[in-house]
Amino acid sequence: MVSRHSRIVDRALTRLKLRQLRLLVAVGRHGNIRSAAQDLGISQPAATKMIQDLELDFEVELFTRTNRGVVPTVFGEALIRHGKLIFAQVSNAAQELDDLNEGSSGRVVIGTLLAASPSLLPSAVERLLAERPNVAIRLVEGTNEMLMPSLMSGEIDMVVGRLPVYRHRSTIVQEKFFDERIVMVAGPDHPLVGKSAVTFERLSEYGWVLPPVETTLRRQIDQFFIRQGQFVPKLVIESVSFLANRALLRKNQILGLMPADVAALDVKAGLLAQIDWTVPFGAGPVGVSHRGEDSLSPAGMALLHHLRLTASEH
Repeated sequence: MVSRHSRIVDRALTRLKLRQLRLLVAVGRHGNIRSAAQDLGISQPAATKMIQDLELDFEVELFTRTNRGVVPTVFGEALIRHGKLIFAQVSNAAQELDDLNEGSSGRVVIGTLLAASPSLLPSAVERLLAERPNVAIRLVEGTNEMLMPSLMSGEIDMVVGRLPVYRHRSTIVQEKFFDERIVMVAGPDHPLVGKSAVTFERLSEYGWVLPPVETTLRRQIDQFFIRQGQFVPKLVIESVSFLANRALLRKNQILGLMPADVAALDVKAGLLAQIDWTVPFGAGPVGVSHRGEDSLSPAGMALLHHLRLTASEH
Protein backbone atom coordinates (compact mmCIF):
# COMPACT_ATOMS: atom_id res chain seq x y z
CA MET A 1 0.00 0.00 0.00
CA VAL A 2 1.37 3.41 -1.03
CA SER A 3 1.83 5.74 1.94
CA ARG A 4 0.27 9.22 2.02
CA HIS A 5 3.72 10.79 1.95
CA SER A 6 4.78 8.80 -1.14
CA ARG A 7 1.51 9.61 -2.87
CA ILE A 8 1.92 13.37 -2.30
CA VAL A 9 5.58 13.32 -3.34
CA ASP A 10 4.66 11.52 -6.57
CA ARG A 11 1.98 14.12 -7.34
CA ALA A 12 4.38 16.98 -6.57
CA LEU A 13 7.06 15.56 -8.87
CA THR A 14 4.69 14.89 -11.75
CA ARG A 15 2.14 17.71 -11.47
CA LEU A 16 3.54 20.61 -9.44
CA LYS A 17 4.43 23.68 -11.52
CA LEU A 18 6.59 26.63 -10.53
CA ARG A 19 3.72 28.88 -11.64
CA GLN A 20 1.57 27.36 -8.89
CA LEU A 21 4.26 28.06 -6.31
CA ARG A 22 4.67 31.63 -7.59
CA LEU A 23 0.94 32.13 -7.11
CA LEU A 24 1.06 30.57 -3.65
CA VAL A 25 3.84 32.93 -2.54
CA ALA A 26 2.04 35.91 -4.06
CA VAL A 27 -1.22 35.05 -2.29
CA GLY A 28 0.66 34.81 0.99
CA ARG A 29 2.25 38.21 0.34
CA HIS A 30 -0.94 40.03 -0.67
CA GLY A 31 -3.43 38.25 1.55
CA ASN A 32 -5.92 37.95 -1.29
CA ILE A 33 -6.16 35.96 -4.51
CA ARG A 34 -7.18 38.86 -6.79
CA SER A 35 -3.98 40.86 -6.26
CA ALA A 36 -1.87 37.72 -6.55
CA ALA A 37 -3.59 36.85 -9.83
CA GLN A 38 -2.89 40.35 -11.18
CA ASP A 39 0.81 39.90 -10.29
CA LEU A 40 0.95 36.77 -12.43
CA GLY A 41 -1.25 38.14 -15.20
CA ILE A 42 -3.97 35.53 -14.84
CA SER A 43 -7.68 35.71 -14.03
CA GLN A 44 -8.96 35.35 -10.47
CA PRO A 45 -10.97 32.19 -11.32
CA ALA A 46 -7.83 30.63 -12.82
CA ALA A 47 -5.85 31.54 -9.71
CA THR A 48 -8.54 30.08 -7.46
CA LYS A 49 -8.49 26.86 -9.48
CA MET A 50 -4.69 26.63 -9.17
CA ILE A 51 -4.92 26.98 -5.38
CA GLN A 52 -7.65 24.35 -5.25
CA ASP A 53 -5.50 21.98 -7.33
CA LEU A 54 -2.63 22.47 -4.89
CA GLU A 55 -4.90 21.72 -1.95
CA LEU A 56 -6.12 18.54 -3.65
CA ASP A 57 -2.60 17.40 -4.52
CA PHE A 58 -1.20 18.03 -1.02
CA GLU A 59 -4.43 16.94 0.71
CA VAL A 60 -4.50 19.96 3.05
CA GLU A 61 -6.22 23.33 3.27
CA LEU A 62 -3.68 26.02 2.42
CA PHE A 63 -5.71 29.16 3.13
CA THR A 64 -8.56 30.18 5.40
CA ARG A 65 -11.07 32.50 3.74
CA THR A 66 -11.99 35.63 5.74
CA ASN A 67 -13.95 38.84 5.10
CA ARG A 68 -10.70 40.62 4.25
CA GLY A 69 -9.20 37.97 2.02
CA VAL A 70 -7.30 34.79 2.77
CA VAL A 71 -4.91 33.82 5.56
CA PRO A 72 -2.40 30.95 5.21
CA THR A 73 -3.03 27.93 7.42
CA VAL A 74 -0.04 26.23 9.06
CA PHE A 75 0.10 24.05 5.94
CA GLY A 76 -0.01 27.11 3.70
CA GLU A 77 2.76 28.82 5.66
CA ALA A 78 4.94 25.71 5.39
CA LEU A 79 4.43 25.38 1.62
CA ILE A 80 4.99 29.11 1.10
CA ARG A 81 8.27 28.85 3.01
CA HIS A 82 9.41 25.92 0.88
CA GLY A 83 8.26 27.73 -2.26
CA LYS A 84 10.41 30.74 -1.37
CA LEU A 85 13.35 28.42 -0.77
CA ILE A 86 12.87 26.76 -4.17
CA PHE A 87 12.84 30.14 -5.93
CA ALA A 88 15.88 31.29 -3.98
CA GLN A 89 17.72 28.13 -5.01
CA VAL A 90 16.76 28.65 -8.66
CA SER A 91 18.00 32.25 -8.43
CA ASN A 92 21.21 31.10 -6.75
CA ALA A 93 21.78 28.50 -9.46
CA ALA A 94 21.29 31.11 -12.20
CA GLN A 95 23.61 33.52 -10.39
CA GLU A 96 26.29 30.87 -9.93
CA LEU A 97 26.16 29.93 -13.60
CA ASP A 98 26.41 33.61 -14.51
CA ASP A 99 29.36 34.07 -12.15
CA LEU A 100 31.13 31.05 -13.66
CA ASN A 101 30.43 32.38 -17.15
CA GLU A 102 31.99 35.71 -16.15
CA GLY A 103 35.08 34.00 -14.75
CA SER A 104 34.13 34.14 -11.07
CA SER A 105 35.01 31.28 -8.73
CA GLY A 106 31.47 31.11 -7.39
CA ARG A 107 29.43 33.20 -4.97
CA VAL A 108 28.61 33.06 -1.27
CA VAL A 109 26.25 35.25 0.77
CA ILE A 110 27.11 35.45 4.47
CA GLY A 111 25.06 36.82 7.32
CA THR A 112 27.31 38.21 10.03
CA LEU A 113 26.77 39.09 13.66
CA LEU A 114 29.00 41.29 15.77
CA ALA A 115 30.79 38.37 17.41
CA ALA A 116 32.12 37.20 14.02
CA SER A 117 33.26 40.60 12.80
CA PRO A 118 36.71 41.27 14.31
CA SER A 119 38.72 38.20 13.35
CA LEU A 120 36.83 34.96 12.63
CA LEU A 121 34.99 35.95 9.47
CA PRO A 122 37.61 38.36 8.00
CA SER A 123 40.34 35.74 8.43
CA ALA A 124 38.22 33.03 6.81
CA VAL A 125 37.29 35.33 3.92
CA GLU A 126 40.96 36.22 3.43
CA ARG A 127 41.81 32.54 3.14
CA LEU A 128 38.94 31.99 0.72
CA LEU A 129 40.12 34.85 -1.50
CA ALA A 130 43.66 33.44 -1.52
CA GLU A 131 42.23 30.16 -2.79
CA ARG A 132 39.54 31.65 -5.08
CA PRO A 133 40.64 35.19 -6.08
CA ASN A 134 37.55 35.80 -8.23
CA VAL A 135 34.92 34.56 -5.80
CA ALA A 136 31.93 36.89 -5.35
CA ILE A 137 31.25 37.56 -1.65
CA ARG A 138 28.33 39.43 -0.12
CA LEU A 139 28.15 40.22 3.61
CA VAL A 140 24.83 41.01 5.29
CA GLU A 141 25.07 42.37 8.85
CA GLY A 142 22.27 42.09 11.40
CA THR A 143 20.90 40.20 14.38
CA ASN A 144 19.89 36.54 14.41
CA GLU A 145 16.26 37.64 14.37
CA MET A 146 16.91 39.50 11.11
CA LEU A 147 19.21 36.98 9.45
CA MET A 148 17.68 33.59 10.28
CA PRO A 149 14.52 34.06 8.16
CA SER A 150 16.75 34.98 5.19
CA LEU A 151 18.87 31.91 5.83
CA MET A 152 15.81 29.64 5.91
CA SER A 153 14.41 31.20 2.72
CA GLY A 154 17.70 30.70 0.87
CA GLU A 155 18.61 34.38 0.47
CA ILE A 156 21.65 33.84 2.71
CA ASP A 157 23.96 30.81 2.53
CA MET A 158 25.16 30.86 6.14
CA VAL A 159 25.15 33.01 9.27
CA VAL A 160 28.37 33.41 11.25
CA GLY A 161 28.30 34.65 14.83
CA ARG A 162 26.43 33.97 18.08
CA LEU A 163 24.36 30.82 17.66
CA PRO A 164 20.65 31.24 18.41
CA VAL A 165 19.60 29.29 21.49
CA TYR A 166 15.99 28.82 20.42
CA ARG A 167 13.87 27.97 17.37
CA HIS A 168 15.25 27.17 13.91
CA ARG A 169 17.07 24.01 15.04
CA SER A 170 14.78 21.63 13.16
CA THR A 171 15.63 23.24 9.81
CA ILE A 172 19.07 24.73 10.45
CA VAL A 173 22.41 23.05 11.13
CA GLN A 174 24.46 24.75 13.84
CA GLU A 175 28.18 24.21 14.35
CA LYS A 176 29.85 25.69 17.43
CA PHE A 177 33.38 27.06 17.10
CA PHE A 178 34.06 28.58 20.54
CA ASP A 179 32.42 30.38 23.46
CA GLU A 180 32.49 34.15 23.70
CA ARG A 181 32.27 36.29 26.82
CA ILE A 182 30.95 39.80 27.23
CA VAL A 183 32.95 42.71 28.67
CA MET A 184 32.03 46.21 29.81
CA VAL A 185 33.73 49.02 27.89
CA ALA A 186 33.77 52.81 27.86
CA GLY A 187 35.67 55.67 26.30
CA PRO A 188 39.29 56.02 27.49
CA ASP A 189 38.40 59.16 29.50
CA HIS A 190 35.46 57.65 31.38
CA PRO A 191 35.63 58.17 35.18
CA LEU A 192 35.51 54.41 35.85
CA VAL A 193 38.52 53.60 33.65
CA GLY A 194 41.40 52.39 35.80
CA LYS A 195 39.22 51.77 38.84
CA SER A 196 39.53 48.28 40.31
CA ALA A 197 36.68 45.94 41.25
CA VAL A 198 33.96 48.30 40.00
CA THR A 199 30.58 47.55 41.57
CA PHE A 200 27.22 47.52 39.83
CA GLU A 201 26.22 50.46 42.02
CA ARG A 202 28.95 52.55 40.36
CA LEU A 203 27.88 51.34 36.90
CA SER A 204 24.27 52.30 37.60
CA GLU A 205 25.25 55.98 37.76
CA TYR A 206 25.78 56.09 33.99
CA GLY A 207 23.84 55.57 30.77
CA TRP A 208 24.19 52.33 28.80
CA VAL A 209 24.43 51.41 25.13
CA LEU A 210 22.42 48.19 24.77
CA PRO A 211 21.57 45.73 21.99
CA PRO A 212 17.95 45.69 20.69
CA VAL A 213 15.25 44.04 22.77
CA GLU A 214 14.83 41.11 20.35
CA THR A 215 18.40 39.85 20.90
CA THR A 216 19.41 37.07 23.29
CA LEU A 217 21.98 39.28 25.00
CA ARG A 218 19.41 42.02 25.65
CA ARG A 219 17.02 39.53 27.19
CA GLN A 220 19.81 38.40 29.52
CA ILE A 221 20.61 42.02 30.39
CA ASP A 222 16.96 42.80 31.14
CA GLN A 223 16.69 39.74 33.38
CA PHE A 224 19.80 40.90 35.24
CA PHE A 225 18.31 44.37 35.67
CA ILE A 226 15.16 42.81 37.13
CA ARG A 227 17.26 40.92 39.67
CA GLN A 228 18.87 44.25 40.62
CA GLY A 229 15.59 45.57 41.97
CA GLN A 230 13.93 46.44 38.64
CA PHE A 231 16.89 48.67 37.73
CA VAL A 232 16.38 51.04 34.79
CA PRO A 233 19.46 52.88 33.42
CA LYS A 234 19.25 56.66 33.46
CA LEU A 235 19.89 56.59 29.69
CA VAL A 236 19.50 53.73 27.19
CA ILE A 237 20.68 53.86 23.59
CA GLU A 238 19.72 50.78 21.53
CA SER A 239 22.13 50.04 18.71
CA VAL A 240 23.75 47.18 16.79
CA SER A 241 26.09 49.51 14.92
CA PHE A 242 29.65 48.95 16.10
CA LEU A 243 30.93 52.19 14.60
CA ALA A 244 28.13 54.24 16.15
CA ASN A 245 28.62 52.54 19.51
CA ARG A 246 32.32 53.24 19.48
CA ALA A 247 31.75 56.93 18.70
CA LEU A 248 29.07 57.24 21.39
CA LEU A 249 31.29 55.62 24.00
CA ARG A 250 34.29 57.79 23.14
CA LYS A 251 32.39 61.08 23.24
CA ASN A 252 30.04 60.47 26.20
CA GLN A 253 30.29 59.19 29.75
CA ILE A 254 28.24 56.09 28.99
CA LEU A 255 28.93 52.37 29.18
CA GLY A 256 28.62 49.58 26.65
CA LEU A 257 28.71 45.79 26.47
CA MET A 258 30.64 43.99 23.74
CA PRO A 259 31.95 40.51 22.95
CA ALA A 260 35.49 40.33 24.33
CA ASP A 261 37.05 39.63 20.93
CA VAL A 262 35.26 42.62 19.41
CA ALA A 263 36.38 44.97 22.17
CA ALA A 264 39.97 43.67 22.31
CA LEU A 265 41.20 45.39 19.15
CA ASP A 266 39.86 48.81 20.19
CA VAL A 267 41.11 48.42 23.75
CA LYS A 268 44.58 47.55 22.43
CA ALA A 269 44.49 50.60 20.14
CA GLY A 270 43.42 52.88 22.98
CA LEU A 271 40.11 53.74 21.32
CA LEU A 272 38.13 52.13 24.15
CA ALA A 273 38.92 50.93 27.66
CA GLN A 274 37.67 47.87 29.51
CA ILE A 275 35.93 48.44 32.82
CA ASP A 276 36.99 46.13 35.67
CA TRP A 277 33.61 44.45 36.13
CA THR A 278 32.99 40.77 35.57
CA VAL A 279 29.86 40.64 33.42
CA PRO A 280 27.57 38.00 34.99
CA PHE A 281 25.69 37.20 31.79
CA GLY A 282 26.09 36.94 28.04
CA ALA A 283 28.53 34.03 27.63
CA GLY A 284 27.47 31.96 24.67
CA PRO A 285 28.55 29.89 21.67
CA VAL A 286 29.88 31.41 18.45
CA GLY A 287 29.68 29.38 15.27
CA VAL A 288 28.02 28.99 11.89
CA SER A 289 24.43 28.24 10.95
CA HIS A 290 23.43 26.86 7.53
CA ARG A 291 20.77 24.70 5.90
CA GLY A 292 23.06 21.69 5.59
CA GLU A 293 26.21 21.12 3.57
CA ASP A 294 24.17 19.84 0.61
CA SER A 295 22.68 23.33 0.29
CA LEU A 296 26.09 25.03 -0.02
CA SER A 297 27.79 25.84 -3.31
CA PRO A 298 31.46 24.88 -3.77
CA ALA A 299 32.38 28.44 -2.73
CA GLY A 300 30.17 28.11 0.35
CA MET A 301 31.78 24.79 1.28
CA ALA A 302 35.22 26.34 0.82
CA LEU A 303 34.31 29.21 3.16
CA LEU A 304 32.94 26.75 5.73
CA HIS A 305 36.26 24.89 5.59
CA HIS A 306 38.21 28.10 6.19
CA LEU A 307 35.90 29.12 9.03
CA ARG A 308 36.66 25.82 10.73
CA LEU A 309 40.40 26.29 10.22
CA THR A 310 40.31 29.84 11.55
CA ALA A 311 38.20 28.84 14.57
CA SER A 312 40.59 25.99 15.41
CA GLU A 313 43.33 28.63 15.87
CA HIS A 314 41.17 30.80 18.14
